[in-house]
Amino acid sequence: MSGSDEVWMARAIDLATGRMGRTWPNPAVGCVIVAGDEVVGEAATADGGRPHAEEQAVPLAGEAARGATAYVTMEPCGARSSGRTSCAQFLLDAGVARVVVAAVDPSPFAAGRGVERLRKAGLEVETGVLADRAAVLYEGYLHRVETGRPMVRLSEDGAGFDARFAASPKADLTTELTRLGEAGYTRVWVGPGELAEALSAQGLLTV
Repeated sequence: MSGSDEVWMARAIDLATGRMGRTWPNPAVGCVIVAGDEVVGEAATADGGRPHAEEQAVPLAGEAARGATAYVTMEPCGARSSGRTSCAQFLLDAGVARVVVAAVDPSPFAAGRGVERLRKAGLEVETGVLADRAAVLYEGYLHRVETGRPMVRLSEDGAGFDARFAASPKADLTTELTRLGEAGYTRVWVGPGELAEALSAQGLLTV
């Protein structure tokens, strides 16, 4: 990893951060394609989760993507639930020579398959670059993968969250959150008060 890798990954993370709360059920991902010292294509996951970042950035780069490096905040998918071309395949078809990834995706459509597919095709792949900084992008997504529920955090204004969690403090909060997880929510918020206290008491509030 070089200092320039961190610079370009930071740019990809900034792109993804600007989309947080707008891309569920998919995570917000940033992709920056760099040829030499020039950005030739960049994008972040679109509202509603599609198109993915890579499938937007690759056409923008065009022929300049050949031999370039792609900086992606989450592992490119190795397959798509829709059956469409995977993000790993988009990068392969574009002729990218190197892929730098912040976080590995644990979902069934990635789970190392994207990285493996790229490496088998002869691309240089590096993972974990600025992983700590990218973690906030995926904490809710990973929480849903692991528990079936969106992550709940305290917030004053809900900026960057998928939605506000509104329920009676006396409700079955695990069931209510599971329903939101099934609907695709990954990261929801509550303000301070009785509901937050009930969530905390049941171990459902992430501090």
